[in-house]
Amino acid sequence: MYTGTPPWDIGRPQPAFQRLADEGALRGRVLDAGCGTGEHTLMAAALALDALGVDTAPAAIELAQGKARERGIAARFLVWDALDLGSLDGRFDTVLDSGLFHVFDDEARARYVASLEAATAAGAWYHMLCFSDREPGDWGPRRVSRGEIEDSFAGRWRVETIEPTRFETTLDAGSVDGWRVAAVRA
Repeated sequence: MYTGTPPWDIGRPQPAFQRLADEGALRGRVLDAGCGTGEHTLMAAALALDALGVDTAPAAIELAQGKARERGIAARFLVWDALDLGSLDGRFDTVLDSGLFHVFDDEARARYVASLEAATAAGAWYHMLCFSDREPGDWGPRRVSRGEIEDSFAGRWRVETIEPTRFETTLDAGSVDGWRVAAVRA
């Protein structure tokens, strides 16, 4: 997907995450899970936060590292499996997920939430943008319902917010229906 521009790579942070940054909601050590070309990692690092972006796509990580060099921003990037976040060095206070959660099937989704738990301490925040079941049609990634989000995070996290949002893309419509989720690690 990274030989061209993937539809989710809009060349800047998603507006919902930019608002979080502007409001001071990103704190401590920040992990950008499934960081792609690094816009959210770079946004956090530009705020002088210790920011790490991980993605399984080496091409995406190379692009992210190039952006960091070009912008003179001290952000770190690793090729890493989001299902093994507990093996990363240290724990994170804030986790950002823009478009990763919705790519997992039910089994992998449970493993991902356990991986998030292993990489965070009680009180850590998880902020997610994902494709919503309100988006018409059947193209694109798996649609996620509010109930699936609640079920996935039950017991491990306290879901504070699940609200409709627009997930910006490079597609003709410019955006799709999404969910913005904020959860606190129990």
